[in-house]
Amino acid sequence: MACGKTSVAKELARQLDCDFIDLDSFIADRYGRSPAEIIQQDGEAKFRELETLALSDALQNQSARVIALGGGTWTIPANRTLIALHDCETVWLDAAFELCWQRIDASKQIRPLASEEEMARSRYELRRGEYSHADRRIEVNSPDSPSDLAEQIAKGI
Repeated sequence: MACGKTSVAKELARQLDCDFIDLDSFIADRYGRSPAEIIQQDGEAKFRELETLALSDALQNQSARVIALGGGTWTIPANRTLIALHDCETVWLDAAFELCWQRIDASKQIRPLASEEEMARSRYELRRGEYSHADRRIEVNSPDSPSDLAEQIAKGI
């Protein structure tokens, strides 16, 4: 959470001159509620079901060559399988917890899975092992701009 996935994906799509999908926005448009609202009202398990269905549809979109996943999407093995079946290159934006927490705290967005620092830290630590399955790891530091990070990714494609 808050490592810069959406900002970097948007910039990468601009640099590659292609469309992109932010999966969280795709879900909100499809279901008429934000991921946070779905999690609060229906629980995380139901949200993950809807997220997998949305991911499957997003992967079918031939014009969108860049997809920004939600922070937990990659942690679901079925989602990783879906992504692999579409021969996608995956990138882990590896930001330190402290940087992510600063961004979460500053954003004031409702994040039911990271409503307090210890909860966010625990989820961060649990997810790191799953993220290591990505094809590439890009280290994210405070001064890195989305443009710089997107350029790093584009060079490796």
